[in-house]
Amino acid sequence: MRRFALLFAAVLLAVPALAKPDVPGSKDHPLLTRMQHMVIEVYKTKPFEVHAFKTGAGKGAAIPVEGRWYQIRYKAEDGAEAPTPVAILRNHQTALRNVGGTVVFQDARYGIFKVAKGGAETWVEVDTAWGRGYMLTIVEKGMMAQEVVADAAAMKGDLKSTGHVAVYGIHFDTNKSEVKVESKAALEEIARLLKLDPALKLKVVGHTDMTGSLEANLRLSQARAEAVVQALVGQHGIAAGRLTGHGVGPLAPVASNDTEEGRARNRRVELVKE
Repeated sequence: MRRFALLFAAVLLAVPALAKPDVPGSKDHPLLTRMQHMVIEVYKTKPFEVHAFKTGAGKGAAIPVEGRWYQIRYKAEDGAEAPTPVAILRNHQTALRNVGGTVVFQDARYGIFKVAKGGAETWVEVDTAWGRGYMLTIVEKGMMAQEVVADAAAMKGDLKSTGHVAVYGIHFDTNKSEVKVESKAALEEIARLLKLDPALKLKVVGHTDMTGSLEANLRLSQARAEAVVQALVGQHGIAAGRLTGHGVGPLAPVASNDTEEGRARNRRVELVKE
């Protein structure tokens, strides 16, 4: 009996400890797999945040990048040998270069990388000063979804002072002219503006960025302007004679089309007082 008990204990001791699982809800970022024998012990993400990425060794040498934000901290499994900081940095440098990434800054602790591909820009910070692991901070650069729209009073003020007002709260899918449901708040404020001043007539002008051909963008902007007119007439009771739709495509930009931020500003609807 004693012999059996000792044998059973030996078997138990021979069973390896189960690897600690990743924290619930966590996953690797689509751009990067993890190093071997690593688990995720911290995982955070926000739809819009800013992070200052180092661009040099001096104080204040950093660039703020806004967009979808991730923070993923990895730790070596119990019993596994942790990689050295230089191994962590070289692995990530090679992986990101293989997908077209460039090194922005690197020292003994940090690696800062940028991947620009297909019009999108992703920034990656690799921080190796985490004991038996490392932390990634990743920002997929992009514009914040506009949730606050100008109210009728603000629109009226701009129309009085400049004769036109840009409305960024009207949304469309890419290359589509159907007004999305997220546009409700902006349409309600335009309707309120028109109802407060029964004599007011407006030209609804659609604008696009420079992506694609001029002809296609002119057609798209015209269709979007007309869709806004139809939404105001059909859903908000505005008389059709008070509104006319026009499309100017990319011909009246308010920002450079060389950046996503600029292109987002150029994609807009403007109201012009007749």
